[in-house]
Amino acid sequence: MASVKSDYQDLVDEISALLGGAVTLENRDFGLIAFGAHDSESDFGELTLDPVRTRSILTRKSTPAVRSWFEGFGITRATGPVRIPAAPDAGVLRGRICLPVRHRGVALGYVWLLDDEPGPGEEKLAAAMEVAARIGVLLADEAQAGSDLTREFRAALTSERGPQHDAATAALTAALGPDAEGLHALVCVAPWPAADAPSARTVAGAAAVCTLAPEPAGPGGGQWLAALVRLRSADALAPARTAAERLRGDAGPGTAAGVALARRGLADLALSRREATAAARAALAEPRLGPVAQWSGIGPYRMLTALPPAHGQDPAVRTLLTAPHAELAHTAEVFLDCAGQAGRAAAALGIHRQTLYYRLSRVEHLTGLDLDRGEDRLLLHMALKAARL
Repeated sequence: MASVKSDYQDLVDEISALLGGAVTLENRDFGLIAFGAHDSESDFGELTLDPVRTRSILTRKSTPAVRSWFEGFGITRATGPVRIPAAPDAGVLRGRICLPVRHRGVALGYVWLLDDEPGPGEEKLAAAMEVAARIGVLLADEAQAGSDLTREFRAALTSERGPQHDAATAALTAALGPDAEGLHALVCVAPWPAADAPSARTVAGAAAVCTLAPEPAGPGGGQWLAALVRLRSADALAPARTAAERLRGDAGPGTAAGVALARRGLADLALSRREATAAARAALAEPRLGPVAQWSGIGPYRMLTALPPAHGQDPAVRTLLTAPHAELAHTAEVFLDCAGQAGRAAAALGIHRQTLYYRLSRVEHLTGLDLDRGEDRLLLHMALKAARL
């Protein structure tokens, strides 16, 4: 480990020399890894004038509020230098330049430099980013060494009930040690664009991470990412939501994440997988639920996602769900979402009530359903929601 720390220090010192100032290297959780000294008295004299930087160096970490403030500038997604202005109210008395440290598209840490005028030019920053990329390789290699539970985790999630499942769960339990009996929530992200999964050490709070084969009813046939996130309380899913939001950010646009219920131990991983993938599918189908959805909050999609993949739409609604009738289908869905209250539905659609009645009569004509009958309304509502999946 000492040689690894020495490698970090050498690379950080190299960046300090390139940029002409003292820099710090922090991991993705804002824990200090190395501090790059620079031969300038002003670099150290100014430390006492910036409480945030002083705390980072002395305590080797930043507060959640400071971390959230810096992340608000998009540093978790950035692929190049990010300039962050001073914010005296937050204790940040001087501006920063952040160099994101990434490997294979995943943010693993950050290099920080106090931003003084005139500051380093684009050429020097580009050279510093090349060194940051080398740091990324080092961080990824360290995270991978001795901590890759991908095979055990995937086997425990996907094996069928029986001896194979029991053996896979036992192997994961042994690999996780005391963590195995703790509280966890499973997070699934879909679709996951990378060929492999990030290391668990790069995902805050994660005990294990793996990619999964495409779900039979999944989005676009793409693979999924699963992460087992540690919790302190069954009622506090914030760590799982935070991990889900960050992983979804790494996955890019057009993705969603689902969070299963909190559970203790590993016995019900298969159930957690069904819940997390169901929540992700619901978030992709219904934008108001996402981009990160908890299984407990997806309402009727808890039942709809549990149904086997349909081989075709119900004959009654097949014509309604074709492109020429998209407006009628939307009208019917809004009407049913409003519990059949015409006034609310017309207001939500921005149309006159008579227009609503006319469209609903056409829906009845196309489907053969009677919207005064509860069972027919239920069939239509389920079919419209299921079509989104």
